[in-house]
Amino acid sequence: MKAKIAKWGNSIGLRLPKPLAQDLGLTPGREVDLRQNGSQVVIETSAGNSGNRIPSYRLEDLLAQIKPGQKPPRVEDWSAVETPWPDDDWGDVAPSEKEWEAMKRRARAKSGTRKRRA
Repeated sequence: MKAKIAKWGNSIGLRLPKPLAQDLGLTPGREVDLRQNGSQVVIETSAGNSGNRIPSYRLEDLLAQIKPGQKPPRVEDWSAVETPWPDDDWGDVAPSEKEWEAMKRRARAKSGTRKRRA
């Protein structure tokens, strides 16, 4: 993520993108600690004022928690559960066999295809 330094009075300022500021719990007026680490500027927030944030995880950290030879948790296969077929009677709205065949003939005529005979 890149940001631009801007002039702000006799100083310079750095605008933080909204998602980053929200993730760190930064709001106007909040104090942070700044320190230089070589060519890096480190901005530290105090842990007590971060509020109730949703934790974020890095894939590398999660993968590091897996021990060699550890088995994954058991997964339940819900596809094997039979669902009952509804007992609804659609006879009042479903087309009869004769109507159904007529609809198929009209659709074939519109598309210009004919039923192949075996």
